[in-house]
Amino acid sequence: MIPRELLKKVRQIQIRTARVVNDVLAGQYHSAFRGRGMEFEEVCPYVVGDDVRLIDWNVSARYGEPFIKKFREERELTVMLVVDASRSGLFGSSRQFKLDVAAELCAVLAFSAIRSNDNVGLILFSDQVEKYVPAKKGTQHVLRIIRELLFHEPVGKGTDIAEAIAFLNRITTRKSVCFLVSDFLDDGFEPALRIARRRHDLIPIIITDPREKTLPNVGFVELQDAETGELTLVDTSSRSLRRRYESLTANAASARETMFRRMDTETIEVHTDQSYVDPLVKFFHKRERRR
Repeated sequence: MIPRELLKKVRQIQIRTARVVNDVLAGQYHSAFRGRGMEFEEVCPYVVGDDVRLIDWNVSARYGEPFIKKFREERELTVMLVVDASRSGLFGSSRQFKLDVAAELCAVLAFSAIRSNDNVGLILFSDQVEKYVPAKKGTQHVLRIIRELLFHEPVGKGTDIAEAIAFLNRITTRKSVCFLVSDFLDDGFEPALRIARRRHDLIPIIITDPREKTLPNVGFVELQDAETGELTLVDTSSRSLRRRYESLTANAASARETMFRRMDTETIEVHTDQSYVDPLVKFFHKRERRR
């Protein structure tokens, strides 16, 4: 039995994300992602302004006037949401936890996908694959995906992106649009990403929190590692400690960005203290211009 509170939260996310999909992202998702190919539809008379490269010379010669070929896009896509459900997502120093941001953002992507008649599936992972929901269409299916994102209690404590990507490659036999949603607090996954990128349209979505970049000066603080449970007493009044922390986190972010650049992979970065809408809109616009 699903608790009433969870159903209420699912409904709230549905209402909020529907507004984003309808008012902000209307048509942009469809424009940003190609279908599987172009299928011949019909031949029709040439009209000034039509692309002359589409002229069907055989039909034109037969009728003594120019005709062009018209094609339609085979639109149906499979969208896979590969989402990091590890315990590091249960952190947020601002409005929301990272997992809450991931759930809402995935809802926007899923509703955008079914609006374009695409299939949507879900892979939840920690240091193992926790949950797999095969790709389907329909509002009820998307609501199930949102419930899984909100309700799932991870068994694993760590993060293994490489294992999640290997599972994706095993269960998908055709090219998919794959959104990999994580804080990317892991390493050693670059080879797996390279393989996945050759098979799929892979888009990493990086979720970060301000406190993962800087520490406030609030004196002694006991910090707990969400994945290992380890406790550490930290003196945040130490300027040298804060500088070391900022340097370590900046270097890790820089190494991650360099890795994605090497793979020529576009990323979307969202923050728990800011709206995820602007980064999504910017990404969709960029993809649309590339098309």
